[in-house]
Amino acid sequence: MIEVLKTKVRNKVIVEYGRLFSSEDISAEEFKDAITQTLNSIIYSEHVNLQPVEKEKIIRDLLNDFLGFGPIEALMKDPHVSEIMINGPKKIFVERNGKTELSDIIFEDDKHLMYLIHKILSPTRRRVDEAYPYTDISLKDGSRINIIIPPLALDGPMVTIRKFMDTLKSAEDLIAIGTFDKRMSDFLIACIKAKINIIFSGSTGAGKTTTLGVLSSYIYDDERIITIEDTAELHLNKPNVVRLETRIQNIEGRGEVSIRDLFKNSLRMRPERIILGEIRSYEALDMLQAICSGHTGSLSVLHANTPQEVIYRLETMILTSGIPIGLEAIHRQMTAAMDIIVQQEQLLDGSRKVTYISQVNGLSNGQVNLEDIFVYDLEGISPGGKVSGKWKATGVIPKFYKRFEKAGINLPIGIFNKD
Repeated sequence: MIEVLKTKVRNKVIVEYGRLFSSEDISAEEFKDAITQTLNSIIYSEHVNLQPVEKEKIIRDLLNDFLGFGPIEALMKDPHVSEIMINGPKKIFVERNGKTELSDIIFEDDKHLMYLIHKILSPTRRRVDEAYPYTDISLKDGSRINIIIPPLALDGPMVTIRKFMDTLKSAEDLIAIGTFDKRMSDFLIACIKAKINIIFSGSTGAGKTTTLGVLSSYIYDDERIITIEDTAELHLNKPNVVRLETRIQNIEGRGEVSIRDLFKNSLRMRPERIILGEIRSYEALDMLQAICSGHTGSLSVLHANTPQEVIYRLETMILTSGIPIGLEAIHRQMTAAMDIIVQQEQLLDGSRKVTYISQVNGLSNGQVNLEDIFVYDLEGISPGGKVSGKWKATGVIPKFYKRFEKAGINLPIGIFNKD
């Protein structure tokens, strides 16, 4: 009965209080009054016997629907929940402290879930319908959301929310949660300041974009930064930042703007730093060529399971772009443009760690030569599932070490001594 009553109240509020939804400054009190009056009206007209606790729950749930995230409002506010996976209205999984579990929260039905989806999409330029049944967006706080609906999703609307963890703001925060150690932190901060070109790689959910975002805070304030993303999620606390986001085609099939289009345009905007949210395809060669022409200090993200796989993926992207270029030329471009690869992984206990920092050091037998500078040595897993290990320096000194001195950065060479 409560769910039926809630649906009636929701529908009536939408019809009779539409002005509240078009207001830029929505008042929680106004919404609460509208919900309460509507509920009281239905209770009176239909002679519903409702307990005070039940009435409070309906008002609270509908306030969350209209002003928040409905049934998942508490999950969005829970600092221990990093990801929310909605597999249709009745199955909601969460990642809490690195572990995935099924929650006891549900939506009433597909229609209730679709209401939340349209509410999330309403402030954006994105949509989902039969013509475009999936999309990606980001919230104002940087959280990323992927939505896919029937007929592509066979068991109802699917929503995946990767929350932005605003507690991670500095390298010290990443050290505290075990992403890397102090030596690696000092090295990576020096690389950022000395405008070393870095690719952050890893699988989905490994934390690579978070690490990039934290380290980018060490870019000097007088540098002009241009970020290019499919779905804008980087929020850099810097004075001179230009944020660019791709655009999907319209209903007529026109107006699409790709990462490659934005990247080419960004080169005309006097960038001192270019940050690519993710390298996906043809823009890989554009990026390498731009770096070779003087745009150093570039940061980018790429999905790959190992540093070597980064090379293979870039090769494939460029070779399938249709641009007539040989593998040897591609490798020369890579070695000229790429400095280090920061590989990050999510381990069995849910922790996210940088497992390799590898430098690109010339060619060896025609192939790109990778050298590990720091590695994470996995020592074992406890009966409780806790991963143990330590980071080790391999003894390799970066080929670009003198660039630190030229940039006025004092980084002791001793941090590279072999463990």
